[in-house]
Amino acid sequence: MTLTIGTLRAEPGRKTRGVLPADLGTTTVEVPLILVNGARPGPRVVITGGVHGGEFIGVDATTRLAGLLEPEEIAGQVIICPVANPAAVYGGRLNISPLDGVNINRVFPGDPDGGPTDRMAAWLFAHLVDGADAYVDLHSGGIDQHLLDFVGYRRTGDAELDAKNKALAHAVGYELVIFGTSPEGGNSHAAANRQGIPAILVETGQLGDRNPDTVRRLLDALHRILHHLGVIEAPQHLAPVTARPRDWMWTGEVESTATGLWYPDAVTGDEVTEGQTIGRVIDPVDGTELKVSAVSSGTIIYHMNGLTVRPGTHLAAIATPHN
Repeated sequence: MTLTIGTLRAEPGRKTRGVLPADLGTTTVEVPLILVNGARPGPRVVITGGVHGGEFIGVDATTRLAGLLEPEEIAGQVIICPVANPAAVYGGRLNISPLDGVNINRVFPGDPDGGPTDRMAAWLFAHLVDGADAYVDLHSGGIDQHLLDFVGYRRTGDAELDAKNKALAHAVGYELVIFGTSPEGGNSHAAANRQGIPAILVETGQLGDRNPDTVRRLLDALHRILHHLGVIEAPQHLAPVTARPRDWMWTGEVESTATGLWYPDAVTGDEVTEGQTIGRVIDPVDGTELKVSAVSSGTIIYHMNGLTVRPGTHLAAIATPHN
């Protein structure tokens, strides 16, 4: 079956590379795509990197994966988008778009009649995610974020979908597998779940890392995912998984309520208790100090390393092991 997205086509047993225009209302961006149409039938898998600016590992790993996959070795179709949000990746270095200041991973599945970021999200769903059998969205700790490698998935209340989400997340081979308790919200994988598509978010690396060893870690994870889905045979070159995946549950996110300078007292990997002071936001004009407390007990999975913050800036995310 021919794989067609916009003007790009890949016949069975072929690989096609190109770009497609996405009309964002105020501007048009070019979205790079690699279509790998296997020689044998199988699932359609969508992999995106570059949803956020300043997160380089997923962009690098998807680009490398596209070069490694050979259609004659593939069952099904793999759609790879290394830069899913060009405005943020090329025009900014944080998780918001310079076009409108919006974090795309809070507005999926988007709005084709909305602002630039909403339109970008809607374009990605309309052209790539809709109709997929599995969706994998790649992220990392950006240039201002300490982060532990983890996989995120949602529990939806649909037993069959939940089982697929969990199995997909465990196939990555990371020890930390963290679930959210509902499919609500504007995250990419949650929005895909609401359309019945198994989906996960994979976080690899921190502080704008682009180290080849970190990229290799994610590439190995992607090969495990594709093998789990039946797209490729079991790879022989993968590094062994050193820890068994374990389910954790998100228990809280801490956001800044003020503009100022952030000085963390508890950092990624630390155990905290609800109400504990985990840092301070200092007013650079008069030195006023605003204490920031943990909203729940658990382990800090990622924290803000950057100095300057504003209201709504994510300062920390907390999770706890799930029995």
